[in-house]
Amino acid sequence: MEDVTKTRVEQLIDYIMKNCLWQFHSRNWDRKRQNENILGMTTRLLCGETVKPETPEDKCYWVDAVCLAEAYRDRHPWLATLGVDQIRDLMAKLHEQLDIQTITGSLNEELTDQHY
Repeated sequence: MEDVTKTRVEQLIDYIMKNCLWQFHSRNWDRKRQNENILGMTTRLLCGETVKPETPEDKCYWVDAVCLAEAYRDRHPWLATLGVDQIRDLMAKLHEQLDIQTITGSLNEELTDQHY
């Protein structure tokens, strides 16, 4: 990952780690699903697409995605200089890194405890 992209991904993850409680679900599958849905919807919103949540679960993810997209736009004006493909690429890298930090690289043993 190039330095500029790495720095930008770190900035975006930093916001999530400091401000988003959804990253603390207690199961791997919950974290995987939330990362996929919230970041997927956030990506679509940042790319100017309309997101229409259909299920109650989608609505929960959508609210978090709207808040995250607004916070990213407010705090990171450089997002406005990126094209749709660049935003998609950046958000894919963010998703990958967030999964590493919150799922595969997490030392929280409760994430994989089948009896919890």
